[in-house]
Amino acid sequence: MDNFRSADSNDSEGLIPVNPAIETYMRSLVTCTDHPVLFEMEEFARLRNFPIVNRLVGIFLKAQASMINAKRVFEFGSGYGYSAYWFAQAVGSDGRVICSDSDTANCDRAETYLSTADLWQRIEFYVGQAQDVFGQTEGLFDICYNDVDKNAYPEIWKMAKYRIRPGGLYIADNVLWHGRVAIHACPNKVAESTAAIVKHNQMIFNDSDFEVFINPIRDGVLVARKK
Repeated sequence: MDNFRSADSNDSEGLIPVNPAIETYMRSLVTCTDHPVLFEMEEFARLRNFPIVNRLVGIFLKAQASMINAKRVFEFGSGYGYSAYWFAQAVGSDGRVICSDSDTANCDRAETYLSTADLWQRIEFYVGQAQDVFGQTEGLFDICYNDVDKNAYPEIWKMAKYRIRPGGLYIADNVLWHGRVAIHACPNKVAESTAAIVKHNQMIFNDSDFEVFINPIRDGVLVARKK
C-alpha cells in the first residue's frame, strides 16, 4: 500500500509520511496511565484546532528526555503546555522546563492544566518571543526543543546549537511538514515555510558536531545529539 498520500483534503501538495493505520496501531499499544488532565488538553486542541504534538510524539519526547537524564529543558514555542507536560514528567521534581509563548492566554491555560497534574512547580513559563526569552536565559541545556513558526527554524537552530551540553539533544517538531520537504512543490502560502524547514534540516545534518535522526511519526520529529 502506498503510504505517501495527501495530508488532508484541502492540501493536495502534502504527503503523509507514515500510513495512518501504522500510527493507529502504535497508539493502540500505549496503555494510558497518564493524568486525566492530559485528555482535557487533547480535547481542547481538537475543539480549537490547536496544533499539539499529540500522544505518540509526547511519549517519544518523554523517552528521549528520560534516556539522557535531562534536568533542564528549553522550549521554543510552548503553546498551552502540552509538550511541557511530557518533559516535566521526565525531568523530575528537581528539574526545570523553561517555556516560552507569545500568548498570555496560553500561559494561563498551561498553569491551570499543569497545576492540576502537579507539574507546574517544574515549569518556568515566560510570555514573549521565544528567541528573546532564550537570549535572556543563561546557561546550557540538556534539551532545546523547537516548535515555533516554521520560518524561524534556521534561526532557532543557530541559537540553540551552542547552548546544548555535550550529550544533550536538539529536538524539532514538524520537520517533514506534511511531506512537503520531499516534493518541493507547495502552494505559495506554504512555500516559504517549506524552504525554511528544508534549510533547517540540511544545516543540522551537515553539522559534524551532531548525530541526527528524523523519526517520521506524525509530522516528523528531528533529534540531534551533540557529540
